[in-house]
Amino acid sequence: MLEKLTIQNIALIDRAEIEFSRGLNVLSGETGAGKSIILDSIDFVLGAKADKSMIRYGEEFCLVRALFSVGENLRLREVFEEMDLEWEDCILISRKFTLDGKSQIKVNGCNVTATMLRKITAYLVDVHGQSEHFYLLRESNQLRLLDEIGGDTVREEKEKVARALAKRREILSSLKMLGGDESERERRLDVLRFQIDEIERADLKEGEEEELRGKRDKILNAERILDGLNTAISCLNADGSGMDAILSAQRALSSIERYEPQGGIFSERLEEVLSELSDVKESLQDLMDETSLDEEEAERIEARLDEIKTVKKKYGGNVSSVLDFLSRAKEEYDVLSDSGERYVRLTGELSVLERELYSACCRLTKVRKETAKSFTSRVTSELKTLNIASAQFDIAFAPYEESDVPRATGDGLDAVKFLFSANAGEPMKELGKIISGGEMSRFMLAIKAQLSSVNEIGTYLFDEIDAGISGITAKVVAEKFARISLSTQIIAVSHLAQIAAMADSHILIEKKQEGGKTYTRLTPLGEEGRKGEIVRLIGGDLGSDAAFVHANEMLKTSNEYKNSLH
Repeated sequence: MLEKLTIQNIALIDRAEIEFSRGLNVLSGETGAGKSIILDSIDFVLGAKADKSMIRYGEEFCLVRALFSVGENLRLREVFEEMDLEWEDCILISRKFTLDGKSQIKVNGCNVTATMLRKITAYLVDVHGQSEHFYLLRESNQLRLLDEIGGDTVREEKEKVARALAKRREILSSLKMLGGDESERERRLDVLRFQIDEIERADLKEGEEEELRGKRDKILNAERILDGLNTAISCLNADGSGMDAILSAQRALSSIERYEPQGGIFSERLEEVLSELSDVKESLQDLMDETSLDEEEAERIEARLDEIKTVKKKYGGNVSSVLDFLSRAKEEYDVLSDSGERYVRLTGELSVLERELYSACCRLTKVRKETAKSFTSRVTSELKTLNIASAQFDIAFAPYEESDVPRATGDGLDAVKFLFSANAGEPMKELGKIISGGEMSRFMLAIKAQLSSVNEIGTYLFDEIDAGISGITAKVVAEKFARISLSTQIIAVSHLAQIAAMADSHILIEKKQEGGKTYTRLTPLGEEGRKGEIVRLIGGDLGSDAAFVHANEMLKTSNEYKNSLH
């Protein structure tokens, strides 16, 4: 329910704070006092298109805040989860709009878009005649409403449809694994055969690519390598080279061994150095002999690297991924190669199941039509008591056939539309394309009189509910308000004394001049204030005792009626 509404700089309102109660909240006042400003403010904070003309003259911005208590509104909670918003039992919506066209919207302190806001508020408030918020104008909601009216009977049939759908999905999944029908399966087998052959021909091995790159680099740099090896060998072989010097030093140390034992030790060490250098020289010569400018080998290596690159690009980013792909492809090939019999069995099961699903959808439609027939009859009767004597209301079902089964959902195959006509001789049309104002409000009232919070919306806002009615009809409207407000908060702008007398909370809207400026003021009325406003609404004289006695009697009668509902 809407607990508090704060308005700042909207039209003639500089600042106002309204606290609403549970039950029936009535807003009344003279024509032009500013009742429409309150409705525009509520519409604005619910997500309606913003307009600079809303901003009070001389101000830079307008702001509206709305505080809702929501309890366990499951659908709204799902919306919050989809938007990644933290769920709380109270929701504070704040919307600010500036003269330069900038808008700021927050829900519980988090910034949201206007689209997100409308999605949230669609589950908070029903505003008559406003397509953004009027729950029943959405065809998807009409089917959901019909199902909720049908109760357990409809739920049981929907569960049967859901079970059949789940089995159908399982079979389709299995068939997909088998590659579809025979021609699709053969095409898939051809693809798999090609892929398996291509990967196996490549004969990939871990580490091969790195090894080939090393060989390629060696061949590409063979001239540089040979030049380096040749220089090194030449230095070791040249007369007067380091090896000759070391050999001379070794011989000199060997000749003094008998006189100086240390000379023999150093001589042996130099002999080892000579042996190592000789081995290095021989190894360098071997390496030189092995190094060649083999262009054919270079081309072979390049071709192999291209082959490995192509296979990796097609089947995985590395050799390991390609080999995994090969393993899976072989498994799928084996399954498909031996799947003919299983495919025939599954397609047979699918055919039987789709007939069962079609029958389940037909049974669901039958239950819905029975529900619709009873519901439309009751609503039509309600409309007649609300002074729409020629009202016609029906729910149209779109036809479907067994061939439509593939598009079945958890809601079956039904698409419904609420049809309405208020005037004799006029054909019924889609609800969203006709009636507005008082007729729409009374239609909504007739619907809600037959329901008990089926859509979890906590607040209904009615405007022009009293258009064209008075007397007994006004009394009926007031009584219907009282019944609905037992479970759902109602905010109603009204000129009817009968509705005002039935209110649980009454707010007077007045236009006043202060300091040369015009303001709209809102005043919650107590018992005496309510009597005075009822006297004004019935056109009585505020100085007449008889008028106040009449007003007091209306309040007493209304209270007795409300008490009888508990």
